[in-house]
Formats: sequence, structure tokens, C-alpha cells
Amino acid sequence: MKERGLPDYTKGPIIKALVGLSLPIVFANILQTAYQLIDTFWVGRLGAVAVAAVSLSFPVIFLMISLGGGLAIAGTILVAQYKGQGNRWQVDHVSGQTLLLMLVSSAAVSVLGYLISGPVMKLIGAGPEVLPEATSYLQISFIGMVFMFGFFVFQSLMRGVGDVKTPLYIVLATVLMNLVLDPLFILGWGPVPAYGVSGAAIATVGTQGVAAVIGLFLLFSGRYGIHLKPEHLRFDLPLFKKMFNLGLPASISQSARALGLGVMSFLVASFGTMTVASYGIGMRIFSFIIIPALGLSMATSTLVGQNLGAGHKERAGDIAKKSLQIGFVSLAVLGVILFLVARPLTAVFIPDDPAVIESGASFVRIMALSFGFVGLGHTLLGVFTGAGDTKATMIQSILALWVFQFPVAYILSKHTALSAEGIWWSFPVSNVLAAAVSYIWYSTGSWKHKLVIGPEELHLRQEILEEVVVDEGIQ
Repeated sequence: MKERGLPDYTKGPIIKALVGLSLPIVFANILQTAYQLIDTFWVGRLGAVAVAAVSLSFPVIFLMISLGGGLAIAGTILVAQYKGQGNRWQVDHVSGQTLLLMLVSSAAVSVLGYLISGPVMKLIGAGPEVLPEATSYLQISFIGMVFMFGFFVFQSLMRGVGDVKTPLYIVLATVLMNLVLDPLFILGWGPVPAYGVSGAAIATVGTQGVAAVIGLFLLFSGRYGIHLKPEHLRFDLPLFKKMFNLGLPASISQSARALGLGVMSFLVASFGTMTVASYGIGMRIFSFIIIPALGLSMATSTLVGQNLGAGHKERAGDIAKKSLQIGFVSLAVLGVILFLVARPLTAVFIPDDPAVIESGASFVRIMALSFGFVGLGHTLLGVFTGAGDTKATMIQSILALWVFQFPVAYILSKHTALSAEGIWWSFPVSNVLAAAVSYIWYSTGSWKHKLVIGPEELHLRQEILEEVVVDEGIQ
């Protein structure tokens, strides 16, 4: 098969490159979020207890994914920088090693997650009416974790080489499948029984499996910037060490966020099912609205990584500056819009419970006040990630949730008259403080010198090119 050409992001207009990468990522992330939104929509038809079960389960799933997610991020960083350097052999090799490690990790996560589902739900504080549904949803989700990890790696590697359209097409097809399978398995139809909350997990696992198989086939086809071969799946211990050192802070960063969400869920659960349902709906909306910031962050990561790999530090700095401006302004505008439509938007998810609608709308309005800083913070994470400065992302994550948000949420909700609303106010406080700390770090410029592929690999690249020339000359 003939390989498709990919754009050269180490030259040309920066805004055009940012838009060209960001938009497909944004659309793909919207579609990915649609999995959760579709689940919440149909599960919401079963009542507040069902919504609470899915809401309490999400942080646990996120945590288990985060334990292996750092390795995927390490692979993405290396692939982007090798792509900018022009070292195709290393791009393929790193991709194969990343896939291998993630498959092993997903198997371990599946077994561990399945076993701890019930005890963890009890620990978080799921009530007797929520516990069975939440446990079942979690266990089915963990059974299919290998598919989720597999497609996650495919998306990450494609983003590293600058191909963001192919994952978008795959996600679109699988979300359309999920749109049909969700009501089928949740509510039942004909010979298919109604599985309730568990049906949402069954539908998602099935569609994620289709996506993972397609992604794996494309990686081995060699048409999309990466060409995996069997030799790339042999363990490379020196590369594993590099990926571990690069990926460990990223894993800690993601795990810190996931654990923070879990602890927040525990705090939320102490205020009862209505607050849990309001929190779950609000977080679903929040995760959907910040997708533009996530898309811009991922695009920034790819562009910064490829340009640093090519030795273009000044261009990488210009990319970061323009990305930060776009991130702050665009999310601030979205925040204003969300503030104005908070109540009707909340009512879409659980139309027959006025108390949950009012509480959820209040949560959304309070969060919306700091969306500009959310955009700034996520874009800064993209800059640090692309440069390979994963320690910066780790520190920001720990500060945001464990130093700023949770203490504020606990104090305001448990020791002031705000009660549950105090949890809502912890979001703007942590968003502003975390973005400020990250911007100070960014301003030092130290991230420009965090290139994770050393000069000795430039010589390796030259030797490889010379060998190719000789071989072709002989042939």
C-alpha cells in the first residue's frame, strides 16, 4: 500500500497548523465525549439512582486508565520529536514498543479493576441503592479495558506524527454504533433484554473493540505515517527505561487528577444522591465544553514536539505564545455562553427532577466563571508535554487538585453555610491558581531545553540514512 503524505509542521504558518491539527482533534474528542453523554442521556431515563451509579464509576475508570496512560504519553512525545527530526525508523520502533507496553498494562488493569470494583464503590460511599448498579457498570467496563487502551494508543501515536483525521473517522463510525446500541442494551428491544446501567457499559465496550481492531490494522498497514512490523514488538529494555523515566511523571500527573476526582466524588457522595446526580451532570457538561481547550493542548503538544525535535526552538516558542492566547480567549467566550444556558442544558439530562436541575445549573454557572483559565492551563500542559517536561505537568496536576481544589472544597462545604455549593466554588479557585503557577513556570523558558532525544541520535539517524543509500545503490 502507498503511504499517505503528512504535512510538515516544522515550517509554514503557525495559526494554520494549529487550526489544521486542533479542529479534527476537537471533533474527535467531542465524539469520544459523546460516549459518556449518550450513556448519561439514556441512563438518565432510568432515574437519579442510575445517573449517580455512572457518575461514581467514572473517576475509578479514569484512575485505572491513568496508571498506564503515562507510557502512551511518553510514546507520543518521542514519536513527535523523532518525526520532527526525520528519524522514521525510531518513529516506528517507539510506536511498537508503546503498543506492546500498553497491551500488557491494559491486561493488568482489567484484572485489578474487576476485582476491586465492589469494594471501591463502597469506599467512595455508594449507597445501597446505587452500589449494585455502579459495581456492574465498572466490572463490564474493566473487562473491555484492553480495547479502550488499544484505541487510545492508536490515537496518541497518530497525533504524534501529525495525522489527526484518521482517528476522527474511526471515532465517528463507532459513536454512531454506540448511539444505536445504547438504548438497545439499556432499555431492551425485542429479544434483547433491558440490562439497565450495565447495558451502557456493554455498548461502549463493543464499539471500542471495533475501533481498536481498526486502529491496529492501520498501524500495521504502513499507510498512515507509522508502519509497525513484528520486530517492533520485541522488548527493548533501554527504550523502556527512557519511556519509563518520561512516562512516570505523566502517569503520576494523570493518576493525581483521577485520584482527586475520586476523592471529590467521596466528598460529593456525603451530601446525598441529589448532589451526586447534580455533580455528575455538571461534570459531563464540563468535560464536553472544555474539549476545545483539550484539542488545542494536544495540537500544541504535537507542534512543539516536532519543532523541538527539528531544532526550531524559536518557532516552538511562537507556537506556545499563540496557543495560549487562543486558549484563554476561546474558553472565556464559551464560559459566558454556558453561564447563560446552564439551566436548560442541565434539564436535558434529567428532565423530571427540578431539584437536581437547579443544583446542577448552579454548579455549571459557577464553573463557567473560570473557563478562560481552564483554557490557559490546558494549553500550558500541551506546551510542557510536547517539550517532554512531564515533571511540570505532574506538579501542576498535584497542585490543582490536592493543594488547591480539595482543601477549598472540603472547607467551604463542611465548615461554611455554602454546604454542597462550596464544592462548586472550589473549581474556579483551583483553575485560576493552577493556571497562574503554570504560567510562571512557562515564563522561565526552561521547557525549551527539555528535548528528550539526545544529539547522539542525530548521528544514529545519519548512519541509518547512509545505510539506506548504500542498500539502494547496491540494489
